[in-house]
Order: sequence, then structure tokens, then C-alpha cells
Amino acid sequence: MIINRSYPKYLTESCLLTFGLKSVTSESLFKNWTDADISDAQICRIEKGEIKISGIEEYLAFRETKPRRKFSCCSLDDALEQKLSGALTASGTMEVCRRLGIPYAVSCGIGGIGDIKGEELCPDLPALRDSGVVLVCTSPKDMLDIEATIKWLTDNGVKVLGSDTNICTGYIFTGKAVKLDGILKSESKAPLLILNPIQQEKRIGERSVLLQAISDAKDAEARGEYYHPAANASIDRQTQGYSSEIQLMSLIDNVALTAKLTANC
Repeated sequence: MIINRSYPKYLTESCLLTFGLKSVTSESLFKNWTDADISDAQICRIEKGEIKISGIEEYLAFRETKPRRKFSCCSLDDALEQKLSGALTASGTMEVCRRLGIPYAVSCGIGGIGDIKGEELCPDLPALRDSGVVLVCTSPKDMLDIEATIKWLTDNGVKVLGSDTNICTGYIFTGKAVKLDGILKSESKAPLLILNPIQQEKRIGERSVLLQAISDAKDAEARGEYYHPAANASIDRQTQGYSSEIQLMSLIDNVALTAKLTANC
């Protein structure tokens, strides 16, 4: 990738911020974001067929319009051509980064391999292989087959490193430990996925919450609704907002880590 120095060094996806934090108000989001001293972080989305990149304040004006669509790398061109508005997934953000010459993207829980209509192989995975963009995230989501997801990545030439661990044990729940390629040191060359996990003591302990969320998300999927926002809403409801809180803080941690990694780019 030829890095374009007129753009930021990384972009943050907008899908979780737009759809996934059911109990987090825009006021609370702004306070947490600015308190964390990441106000320079740039958030990416699509507005009326244009790629928009901005800080938190301008993004929140977009969030308040309550957009209904999300776009991956596969649907980005349609969104631009049809002058649509919506949030960007991890793969959508990586595709924007690829086009603009931005070397890093930031997400939280990413897609993978699982029993989700249209996402049996989530576009996040081929995007990691093909985009030339390094992705910093927390983990593949808990309702996916995390072991198969990481195997697909490594089999397809994507190095998967932990920020301070060589295993992945889940996203906001704790599951089976899956071995990674190693611990992050100085590697920064794509194809690369960096996992920055939530501390296990902060994760949700009741697996029954996850099972109920999967059931609720499948019901939403059958109604033609998005799977992941429905799963997030179910977990948020069952945990009285705790799941939204820890996901927001994890995304903020991922942004802070990426800012450090790109400081000398």
C-alpha cells in the first residue's frame, strides 16, 4: 500500500457506535470518548453517497439521525452509487482505508465464520487478507466459531497476534482458548490482525445470556433484520447495559492502542 499522508493514519469503524451500543447515549459516548483523550480519532461512515471522515462531535450528529443501513466492503460501491447513508463495518472501513491509502483500521468485535445468513464467511475475513490494511480489534464475536475464524485467517496468510497474549478466549464472554500466531512486538505489516482483548474479569459470566441473544438474533434475522445489532440489543437488555459499556471501553482501548502503533508511521 502507498500511504497517503494527507489522511489520518487510521480510521475507526462506525457500525458498533451506530447500532451496537443500545444503552449508550450520544452524551455518554461523547464524554467517554473525550475523557479517554482520543479526540483526534477519525470515524468513518457513508452520508448521502459520500465517504465521511470526522471526529466524534460531527459523527454524533450523524448518529442522531438514526441511520438504518450498514455497509461492508461488498456493498460500499452500491452505497456510493445510490447516494445512501449508513455505518461502515470493519470490512467497509478497511476498504475505505485501502482506497485512501490509510494503513490501519480499528474495530471491536469482528465477523467471522458462523451460522449467520449471508455471513457464513463474513466479508471481514477476505478484507483482512486482501486489503493491505492492518486491523486492530478485540476479538471475533462470541456467537461465531472463533477457532474456525482464526484458522481461516492463518490458512489464508493473515498473521493474528495478541496485544499482550498469544491466545484468544472470546469477545465479551469467555470461551475456549484458541492459539494465535504470537504476541505483538514490532510487526506492523499487513495482512495482520491485532487482537486487544477485554480483561476476563470484566466479561459477562453467564453463558445463558449468549444463548438467549443468539436465539433473539435468529428471530430478528428471520424478520429480515440485521443479526448482530439484534444480538447486541438482547445482551444489553439482559445485562442492564453492561455489555454496551464494556464494548465502548474496549473500542476506545483499541483506538488508543492504534494511536500508539501509528505514532511513528
